Amino acid sequence: MSGHRAMSLLLHDGVPTSAAPAPETLTIIACGAIAREVLAILSANGLAHVTVTCLPADLHNAPQKIAPAVEAAIMAARADGAGRIFIAYADCGTGGLLDAVCARHGVEHIAGPHCYAFFAGNARFAADAEAQMTTFWLTDFLARQFDAFVTRPMKLDRHPELIGMLFGHYERVVYLAQTDAPELDRRGREIAAKLGLGYERRFVGYGDLTAAIVAAAAPVPEHAPA
Repeated sequence: MSGHRAMSLLLHDGVPTSAAPAPETLTIIACGAIAREVLAILSANGLAHVTVTCLPADLHNAPQKIAPAVEAAIMAARADGAGRIFIAYADCGTGGLLDAVCARHGVEHIAGPHCYAFFAGNARFAADAEAQMTTFWLTDFLARQFDAFVTRPMKLDRHPELIGMLFGHYERVVYLAQTDAPELDRRGREIAAKLGLGYERRFVGYGDLTAAIVAAAAPVPEHAPA
């Protein structure tokens, strides 16, 4: 997801179009790094009543900015008349600050420490805590955007000697694949080779993200508060 401004999309018959949320619409405020996955889940489950606002993916390079950006998006959505809101972020390095924002505004977000965990499945990911310390994780997004989000910001293209300093404690790259894309598998292997690490691909699909979005988008019973 490029750019530094929020993007609003409404799926109608599987086609994204700009729209303002209707009162019964669920608004998802999502990390731009999982925009494709969120839209794919909505389309696959026929959830045409959901509006998605995507924040810039590069917020992950400054996680202290995530909670304030999400709070601003929540307030903007409320001002536009949104009632039901769901946050498609895990903690993502905010150190609990996102939890505080969500509690303050009465909204929920995806459980887990980060997207690698909820794609792999939070329970499964937590059970492999020791291996996490020596693993550099990729998703479909990061396999596509590795140069934009890692190579150039860390100046690895101009100073390859930094690779050993920054990645020397890792032993392997694990690509958690959302889709069966040979080109992304190839990119993952290239990234591992560039970093001098072993390589493993695990097809995990959307993991816990599907259940979280489907549950958030479920109709609210008439007797329950919105």
